[in-house]
Amino acid sequence: MISIDLFSDPICPWCFIGKRRLEAALSTRPEIEVDINWHSFQLNPMMPRDGMEREEYLALKFGNPDNARRLYDNISGVGEQAGIQFEFDRIEITPNTIAAHRLILFAARFGAQGEIVEQLFNAYFLDGRNIGDIETLIALSGEAGLNSDETAVFLESDEDVDAIKSEDMQARQLGIQGVPFYILDQQYAVSGAQEPEAFYPLFDLLLAQKSDAAQRTVGSV
Repeated sequence: MISIDLFSDPICPWCFIGKRRLEAALSTRPEIEVDINWHSFQLNPMMPRDGMEREEYLALKFGNPDNARRLYDNISGVGEQAGIQFEFDRIEITPNTIAAHRLILFAARFGAQGEIVEQLFNAYFLDGRNIGDIETLIALSGEAGLNSDETAVFLESDEDVDAIKSEDMQARQLGIQGVPFYILDQQYAVSGAQEPEAFYPLFDLLLAQKSDAAQRTVGSV
């Protein structure tokens, strides 16, 4: 088993691309078992609680609509190669993602992190839904197989707000400045939405280490 600690933000298009590329890498190595743990990193930690109109956000971030258009056209092209049809024009609100990160953390209790992360990416980037809205998140939890009533109680409280903020701060203290960011078996780091081939040498190295460790254990018995 290889553990992968994956830092991301559900409004990060490169994180969506990175997820698809990691999945592609793993699909070619079916003998590898992985345990993926999703961790929070906010691209916009100072975002207002209710988010911001998309056009206003892009103007503040890029200063010029043409700059934003060129950037997202490039991302769309890369996304198509990864099997993602980004629908950036459908996004009306750039949300604060604390609630979405809380939902990902909540889903971990039920072994459903992967399902929730997929739902969040699809909802935001394909459907243009506001994933900062509690009602939207409750609906997504049901679509991912979680109990919507239990999710509502959780999200309508302040539970794990401090935990998300602390995890985000810890990521920055580790030197993480952008996402996606992967840590494999707490030993090797991969930064950015790397192509599937970038993971193969690390998979081989970790498998070799585990095989050596198992042989030493047998030999010492």
